[in-house]
Amino acid sequence: EIEGLTGRRVGLDIIEVSRPELDATLVAQNVADQLMKRAAYRRTLKRAIQNTMERGALGVKLIIAGRLGGAEIARVEKQSSGSIPLSTLKADIDYGTAEARTPYGVIGVKCWIYKGTLAKADPTRRNEVM
Repeated sequence: EIEGLTGRRVGLDIIEVSRPELDATLVAQNVADQLMKRAAYRRTLKRAIQNTMERGALGVKLIIAGRLGGAEIARVEKQSSGSIPLSTLKADIDYGTAEARTPYGVIGVKCWIYKGTLAKADPTRRNEVM
C-alpha cells in the first residue's frame, strides 16, 4: 500500500520494544495521547512517572508546556522522580519528545529516563578502529 502511495520501493523494519515503559519517546507519546483525550495533566504526569519508576528506572523527568487545561495563558509544568544526572557522560539517559494537538493549541511533552550507568569501556582497546 505504501509503495502505491509513494511510487517507490519502501522497506519497513518492525522492532519490538521489550519494555515500552522505559522508552522515553513512547512514554512522551503516551502522555501526549492522554492530553489529547483531555485527561487531567497532573494526574497523567504522576501516573506516567510512577509506571516508569516501577519498571526499574532510576529517575524520570517529564515537562509539558502549552495551554494546559485550556488556560488562556500557556505555562510549563515539570515533575520528576529519582535522579537525572544530565552532566554525567556515562549515564544511560533516554530522551524523547511528543506533541499533543488539542483544540486549544499544541502541548509539548519532553521526557528523560535514567536507566543507570553505561558499561565501562576497556582502556586496552582505545586505539582499535571499529
